[in-house]
Amino acid sequence: MNIIRFAALFLAASFGLLGTQSANAAWYEAQSDHFVIYADDSERDIRRFAENLEKYHKALEIVTGRTVAPPSPSNRVTIFVVGTQRQLRRVLDTNSRTIGGLYIPRAGASRAYVQDIRNRNGYPHFSTVILLHEYAHHFLISGSRFAMPRWMSEGAAEFFASALFEREGGMQIGLPAQHRANELTFAEPVSVQELLDPKLYEQNRGRRYDAFYGRSWLLYHFLTFNEARSGQLAEYQRRIRAGDSGLEAGETVFGDLDTLQLQLDNYLRVRKMSTFSVVAEGLPIGEITMRRLSRGEGEMMSVRMTSQRGVTREQAIELVEEAREIAAEYPQDAGVLAALAEAEHDAGNDAEAIAAADGALAIDPTRVNAYVQKGYSLFRMAADAPVPDAAYDAAMTPMSQLNTRENDHPIPLIYYYRSFTERGIEPPENARLALERAAQLAPFDQGLWFQVAFMQAGEGKIGLARASLEPLARNPHGGRLSGFASILMNTLENAREGEPLVLSTSNLEVEVPEVDVPALPDGDSDGDPDSE
Repeated sequence: MNIIRFAALFLAASFGLLGTQSANAAWYEAQSDHFVIYADDSERDIRRFAENLEKYHKALEIVTGRTVAPPSPSNRVTIFVVGTQRQLRRVLDTNSRTIGGLYIPRAGASRAYVQDIRNRNGYPHFSTVILLHEYAHHFLISGSRFAMPRWMSEGAAEFFASALFEREGGMQIGLPAQHRANELTFAEPVSVQELLDPKLYEQNRGRRYDAFYGRSWLLYHFLTFNEARSGQLAEYQRRIRAGDSGLEAGETVFGDLDTLQLQLDNYLRVRKMSTFSVVAEGLPIGEITMRRLSRGEGEMMSVRMTSQRGVTREQAIELVEEAREIAAEYPQDAGVLAALAEAEHDAGNDAEAIAAADGALAIDPTRVNAYVQKGYSLFRMAADAPVPDAAYDAAMTPMSQLNTRENDHPIPLIYYYRSFTERGIEPPENARLALERAAQLAPFDQGLWFQVAFMQAGEGKIGLARASLEPLARNPHGGRLSGFASILMNTLENAREGEPLVLSTSNLEVEVPEVDVPALPDGDSDGDPDSE
């Protein structure tokens, strides 16, 4: 049976509104092959939400031709369904009225924060579109470590997020982006040349609200379905990876940009657009397991979501008091104690964190986060221990226990390597392989790949180090990490294969900034529409 077929749809400027979700007092956890979902909603709606996300993942594989290996359990994307936009702002600690969610790509701890679940047949609610947009990013960078140019990255995410869930169980991918209709109609236009040339775009942008996302989607959609330009998207990206600038690659591959601009303007006015259609038989869901959280876990969800978002020391000290109050009410709840362990660790209370983690594991030895938080606190204590070797051996105990339970959890692999470097000991071969394996499990964690490249350069594996660094150094989005990668790449220019480089470790730990995702604009917002 032919799974992919082409369909034609009218470009619609309207956006259907949905009713609010039914109130529900219980929190549920839904686990599927690629997602873990926490939501205060009906079991039926959460299950359907998980099924739709699994269908979406499979549709991405079919349309892109990429097969992404199933993640290990802790490398799945954890989704917190927070509630209203006001509740989302509270959890994310922001006053921005344009924020629509948050996506954090981290090894063993990728998190997404979204608003209420909105299940329906047809074009999804904007809160779901935001999640589909961000998961498209996650999927694409899981299949290739080379970053797309910004317009292409956002255009692709918009292309895939413009999806339709059919009543019969199939999907359509690449619909007209209804959620960008007002933007494309009323916002300041962005030219093809501005899309391809980030410097020109920044120079012209100022503080105006423009159609960058809408125009990025339009260009990606046009190049995907225009028969005369078949293969140009792939060739454009190939030239970017080879080192061309976005403008150079565009002029080489797309030809005269004024002609492309005229074609794109005309494309926006067409009455019908093609899409990819995937039949239900091509979208296997896999097993969905549902668990109703205990009352204590439900009360602790606010603490848990905030902790895993990331907190400052001041915020952590305030948050741990709330966590202690809940734990005092539910002292025998393993989920509550595991969350308390994280809050205690964030607040700098290592002994308390270890005690809470031990309590959680005594009740339920499957609580993954309890092993992680106990290990984190033991590692922090080991740095100042009078007998470092014994302290680091003790710190590795919970990490090793977790590794036994989940062999491909990246955090124990990372900390096994660090158990040597933090003592100033040359890591053995199996520790170096562990760090490389962790990075392979989390291709989206750029900071981890920088650490791998740093290690490889120190081993004299210059070719491998360059291969690890190249996607970071060539990241068209730039940024601090890309700058470090470029510096190290330049250092490797004169290095000889097999001769270890003596490098400073001062820049070994590099944190990748979190990515704020705005609410989709309604045409009269003056908010910044950037999502990265």
